[in-house]
Amino acid sequence: MATAENKTKANDADVAAFIDAVEHDGRRQDALELLDMFTEITGEQPKMWGETIIGFGSYHYKYDSGREGDMCRSGFSPRKQNLSLYVLSCTSDDENKARQSELLNKLGPHKRGSACLYVTRLNRIDRTILAELIAFDKEAMDKKYPR
Repeated sequence: MATAENKTKANDADVAAFIDAVEHDGRRQDALELLDMFTEITGEQPKMWGETIIGFGSYHYKYDSGREGDMCRSGFSPRKQNLSLYVLSCTSDDENKARQSELLNKLGPHKRGSACLYVTRLNRIDRTILAELIAFDKEAMDKKYPR
């Protein structure tokens, strides 16, 4: 049986050009701020993943089903509706869930998906808490997927 290939892969597209092309001025400014924040906290250089995700670092995953692939350790995407922040990856154990919930409760208005955090604008959330959340996710990813 053939396995589906991951559509979101690291590529050599220009991160700065991608951000410059974001139509909404506020979303573009938020993307520039996130670029600096993620670069500083993760210690990784940004790289495009697929056409719309700016990722930092990478890891290899393998599911019980046998499906495996590579993905960015953390990142973000300045989408039309909101900013998608990929900082909720390691929530499988109770300790991580509790700490993550504590941070999310202090963050401000947001929505969440399985590994994604959605915010409309950075000026509506607590940036210090966001920085803690990014650092917490990095630490959890480093434990789960050592380099």
